[in-house]
Order: sequence, then structure tokens, then C-alpha cells
Amino acid sequence: MEHNIDLSGYSIRTDLAVEAHELAQQQNESNIPGVWLQADTEEPNITVTRLHVQNEEAGKAIGKLPGHYLTIEVPKLRDNDTSIEEQVARRFALEFASFLMKLGITEDKKALVVGLGNWNVTPDALGPMVVENLLVTRHLYQLAPETVGDGYREVSALSPGVLGITGIETSEIVFGVVEKSKPDFVICIDALASRALHRVNTTIQISDTGIHPGSGVGNKRKAIDQNTLGIPVIAIGVPTVVFASTIVNDAITYLLGHFGQSMAESKRAFNKLSMSTLPERKEPYTEDDLPDLESRKTFMGLVGSLPEDEKRQLVHEVLRPLGQDLVVTPKEVDDFIEGISNVIATGLNRALHRAVDEENSGSYTH
Repeated sequence: MEHNIDLSGYSIRTDLAVEAHELAQQQNESNIPGVWLQADTEEPNITVTRLHVQNEEAGKAIGKLPGHYLTIEVPKLRDNDTSIEEQVARRFALEFASFLMKLGITEDKKALVVGLGNWNVTPDALGPMVVENLLVTRHLYQLAPETVGDGYREVSALSPGVLGITGIETSEIVFGVVEKSKPDFVICIDALASRALHRVNTTIQISDTGIHPGSGVGNKRKAIDQNTLGIPVIAIGVPTVVFASTIVNDAITYLLGHFGQSMAESKRAFNKLSMSTLPERKEPYTEDDLPDLESRKTFMGLVGSLPEDEKRQLVHEVLRPLGQDLVVTPKEVDDFIEGISNVIATGLNRALHRAVDEENSGSYTH
């Protein structure tokens, strides 16, 4: 019996390119042509993954735009360890500076940093909090250029808010500012959504493909990218939320794995039983006589036999009466947002201004 169901609305939502690539590989069970990926695990505590989507076909295969994506994963970032945060800020600064060089952006190019998000909602306040800690210099170049020393770049910053606060599309605000202030490139910072719990609050993504404000919670707005602004746009994002459907789907998957392992162990135990240890009866013994085995088979049959897409559909339909789909964030998000925004701001200050280094970067953040 065929089921003609539109499952497009039930796809696993993620803003991370590495996760989109992992999902596409699971579905295709092979490498995807036109996608280049390299993982670097040489530095302790940090994994850096470089992913290049080389063409439109490869982009469609993984659901991401063609371009370069760099992901920094630090599982221990949740521990609020200042030494780890300093290590991440140092690595982020190096990787971002290298990213600028590969795009041909030299030290004399002017930058506009846009902190996307709603400062009234903690998981979405990443962008505005990074902007608060940035070293901005454009006003000095305009009003007192003689006071600017060597090793600094012209940097301006903006926190435009969200559509619900301003009533104006964020891309329109950014376009107007770019048109008047004329920067050479734009850096957009925003909170993202992940499909994996272990990547929430532990991952930073850098890309040269621009950004869609609100994409983390499924509210895609007009893009902020090179096509709309006419200059390079670099996006920096951190996953701070995960969808409840993702948590439920993962929980079911883990349960099925546990039941499958238990069933395999039970079968092995049953096969080892000697017939002499069992009560005599006319009918031969089978695996169905094992206690609780039938209940496990029923559970596995109802849910475990469903294809991945239909299992996601089931999860969404169960959660729909609760209010479509819930967006979940860890209870420690206040501390994390403060810490990671400081890490990103410190890294950006070092990457954008040659005069800012490990010794004096603390003077520009709080």
C-alpha cells in the first residue's frame, strides 16, 4: 500500500552544514559528489571541520548553498571553563583571519558587524551581545583619524533587532546602512538551531554564504548575502536551541537501539539454554517463549519498522496539539550566551585588528 504523503514539513531542521551533510550521507549511504570535507582534531578539546560545497547540485543534495563552511566544535565549552574559552577564542581568531585571507579581504578593508537577534530573548541574544563587546573604530576614522594607531581596521557595528520589534525586514535595515556607510564586507552573527543535542552550546559555524534571519526557529526572512548587498557577507552562528521533535526522535532511536541490543542478547541466552533444564511439553520450544520477547517485538513492530521520514511525521503529529513544535534551550543558556558572546567578540577583535592580541584583548570586552 502506497502512502502519498508530503513529508517536506517534517524534515529535520538544522542550520549547521556538517549536520546537513551527515543527514544527506545517511540517506544516500555514500559520499556526495561536489562536497569536500576535512576534519582537524590535532588541537586538544577542539575539532575543526572544513566543508566546501562546490556547486549547485551538491548544494541541493545537502540542502545548503554552495560555498565554504567552517565548524569549530568544543564539547567542553559548556563547562564555563575560562581556560577553554580562551583556547576557543584564540583558535576562532586564527580561523576567522584565515577565512578573511581566503576571501581576499585585506587589513585595509572596512567591516560592518551586524548582531542579529532579539535582545529580549536570551537564546536569541547572541548577536546583540557580541556587538556590545566589539572594538568599533569607524567614528574615530571619521572624526579623529589622527588618534587611530597602526594595526586597527575601520569597524562599525549594528544590532537591528527583529521584525517583530521594528516592523522592518532586517535585510532592509542592513541594506540601508550598507548603502550609506559603504563597508567593504559584512559580518552577520546569529543564533542557530541544531539537530543534535551534543552540538547545542558547543559549536561555532563560519560561512561565506550569508544568512537568513530567523532561520533557527523556522522563520526564514529575506536573505542577507552578497546578492542582496553587493559585498561579501560572512555569517557566524552558534546553535543555542534544538526542536522538541528532534529530542523525541533521538530518544525513540536510542530506545529502539537499546531494545534491539536486549533482544539480541536474549536470543543468544535462549540458544544457550539446555533442553534438559526446561519443563517437558509436547510442543517444541521457540524464541517466542522467552519472557517479554513478544512485547518487545510489538514495540519494535509499531515504531521500529517505520521509515525515518514516517517516524519524524509521527513525532510531529504527536507534538502538534502542544503548539506545533517546541523550541528547547538548556536552562544554563544565560551563562552560556554571556560566555560564548565574549569568546566570539574577543576572537573578532583579534582577527579584525592586528594591534589586538592575547595580552590586551581583555581590555575591549567585559
